[in-house]
Amino acid sequence: MINSNFAVFGFKILGEIIVSIVFFPFWWYSKGLIGFLKSNIDFLTARQKSLGLFVWVKNIFKPMYGQEDWQGKLISFFMRLIQIIVRSVVMFFYLILSFCIILAWIILPFIIMYQIFYQLA
Repeated sequence: MINSNFAVFGFKILGEIIVSIVFFPFWWYSKGLIGFLKSNIDFLTARQKSLGLFVWVKNIFKPMYGQEDWQGKLISFFMRLIQIIVRSVVMFFYLILSFCIILAWIILPFIIMYQIFYQLA
């Protein structure tokens, strides 16, 4: 004999599964995308902080090790310029990587649906 609670909760669970499947695309492109973009911004902010790019740019004209003579200022300027260029290239790599991952997030459901329909045909 089937318990009535089993049938009631079974239908509730089945209804929740159907609602989740139907509303998944809406979540994917609204709340999910916004959360994903926020996590990517946090990732890029952390990478920038780890590279210290803004610190290097802010201090480009300050001499290193407190050397105030013109040779120390010249060497410090070019060393910091090289560091800024290299760190900017690394940051650009992270920016491109993040952009590609966001693009993959956006087109992934279409690729999955295409593969499902291709396998069914």
